[in-house]
Amino acid sequence: MITLAGRVAIVTGAAQGLGAAIARGLGEAGANVVVADCNEPHSPGPNAVYQRTDLASDADIDACVAAARDRFGRLDILVNCAVTYADRGLDSTRAEWHRALDVNLIGAVLMTARATSVMTSPGGVVVNIGSVGGKFGAAGRALYPAAKAALMQFTRNAAVSLAPRGIRVVSVSPAWTWSPALQRMAGTEARADAVGARVHPAGRVGRGSDVANAVLFACSDLASFITGVDIPVDGGFTALGPDAGRSPRDWFAEAP
Repeated sequence: MITLAGRVAIVTGAAQGLGAAIARGLGEAGANVVVADCNEPHSPGPNAVYQRTDLASDADIDACVAAARDRFGRLDILVNCAVTYADRGLDSTRAEWHRALDVNLIGAVLMTARATSVMTSPGGVVVNIGSVGGKFGAAGRALYPAAKAALMQFTRNAAVSLAPRGIRVVSVSPAWTWSPALQRMAGTEARADAVGARVHPAGRVGRGSDVANAVLFACSDLASFITGVDIPVDGGFTALGPDAGRSPRDWFAEAP
C-alpha cells in the first residue's frame, strides 16, 4: 500500500471527473488535498478542502497556494488536471485560443511556478495530466491537443529546471477515460467499453481510478528516481499505429 500520510497536495480541476478521482485517491492514501476548481465539488473526498480557483487568474493561483500553506503548513504535491475541452479546430477564434491555452497550459505553468516556490524540497512532486490527444493528429481538433503537447514539453523543461532542488516533474497521459465528457458521447460505460475496445488493446476505456493509481505512484517515494518523463495510462492505445494493430491481411480481407 502506498501512503502519503502527512503530505499536502493541490489538485486543479478536481470538482468532478478525472480530477475528483485523483483527489480522492490521494486523500485515501493519507494526503491532505486542496481541491482547486472554479466549481464547488459535491463531495470533496477524504482529507480534502475546497478552494475556488480560476487558473486564468493570477490572484486565484496565488490564493490557492497560500491557502494550502496556511491551512496545512506545507505543500508537497501539485497535480495539474484542470482542463477545458472547448475546441472548434481551425474555426477557433483568437479569443478561444487564448481561453483554452490560459486554462490548459498557461494556468498549469503558472501554478507550477507558484507552487514549487514554496514546495517541500527535496521531495516535492508535480504531476501534469497530459493526454494521448497531445501525441497524435485528430481531425477537427486543435486547441486541446496543442495545449496537451505543450504541457508535456513543459514537463521535461520543468523537470530539468527543478531537479537541483529535489523536485520531480512528470506527466501522466490517459487515453479515453470514463468521465462526464465521455459519458456525453457514449451514454453508458458498457457502450464506451465496447467502442473503446477497438482502439485500446486492454479491451475497454480507462477509469478514473486507473489514472489516480498512476498519479499516486508518481507522487510516492517509490518513484523517487523518475522525473521528466510521460507515464502513459492508456490501455495500450499508444502501442497501436494507424492500422489499429491489425495486419495488412486483415484490412485487405475486409476491403470490397
